[in-house]
Amino acid sequence: MQKIPNKFFFRIGEVSKLTGVEPHVLRYWETEFKSLHPKKNKAGQRVYKKKDVMLILSIKELLYQQKYTIAGAKKRIESEQDLNVLSVSNPGLKDTLHEVKEELKEVLKVLS
Repeated sequence: MQKIPNKFFFRIGEVSKLTGVEPHVLRYWETEFKSLHPKKNKAGQRVYKKKDVMLILSIKELLYQQKYTIAGAKKRIESEQDLNVLSVSNPGLKDTLHEVKEELKEVLKVLS
């Protein structure tokens, strides 16, 4: 995978070259994934931020390598973003969730 240059904005052609995803596919993904919404400059051209490029690479991975459907990839990305928001607001959340999961596994063993 190509390293993402340290720039503030990328045009759709640059993003296409960086990610290996055709511009028409990028435009389609914008309609399907609500978190992918690049701004437009005064000329009306899409300008993607680095986080948009990283999201596109994640979507590409889910769809092409892991063979997710569009609907499945949407759910996966939304759940990851929800978890990221929660973990930023509560740094110990991941550990707590892991502990709860382990306790639930033990309860399931007892009940079986």
